[in-house]
Amino acid sequence: MWFQGSLLDSDAEHAEVGALGAHVGRVRLSHGAWIDLRYGWLRGADTLFEKLRREVPWRAERREMYERVMDVPRLLCHYGARDTLPDPALETCREVLNHHYREELGEPFVTAGLCYYRDGRDSVAWHGDRIGRGRSEDTMVAILSLGEHRRLSLRPAGGGEQIGYTLGHGDLIVMGGSCQRTWEHAVLKTARPAGPRISVQFRPRGVL
Repeated sequence: MWFQGSLLDSDAEHAEVGALGAHVGRVRLSHGAWIDLRYGWLRGADTLFEKLRREVPWRAERREMYERVMDVPRLLCHYGARDTLPDPALETCREVLNHHYREELGEPFVTAGLCYYRDGRDSVAWHGDRIGRGRSEDTMVAILSLGEHRRLSLRPAGGGEQIGYTLGHGDLIVMGGSCQRTWEHAVLKTARPAGPRISVQFRPRGVL
């Protein structure tokens, strides 16, 4: 398992959260779905990645998939609304997201789910975050990508033409509107060399 740091982060000792505002680009999808992109949102992201990789209490899970119980192909950790996040930079990320999206979302981001993709064999299959309110309501899920670049793929629910964005080293994507109901997203397995990546998913209450 190898990790190649970003040259843009080479002189950063601490993670620094950038502005959103005019730096965010919105892509309109179909059926009222959209995504926002902010590349390079977190400076010093590689330093934060290494700290989270070492210190987060990662756990392996087994779930029923395809009519049998299988290992989840990534490591996980979840922080609830009352939990302290594992680094102050993540608290700042959540505060900046809440300030930027509070009027449009109408409520704060409160939880954080972390996924650790160790190499190209780790993945997450096509899905929408439809457990809870995301099944019936418009909502937002903000994903901060740390570590090596991986492609986040999106397609209309049930199949269709795919689009994708290669994210890592402090990039941000926010999925909003009807995206969780009418679209699906995935980080697919790859046979190409892929270094480790951590994603941090900020969600409002009751969206899983």
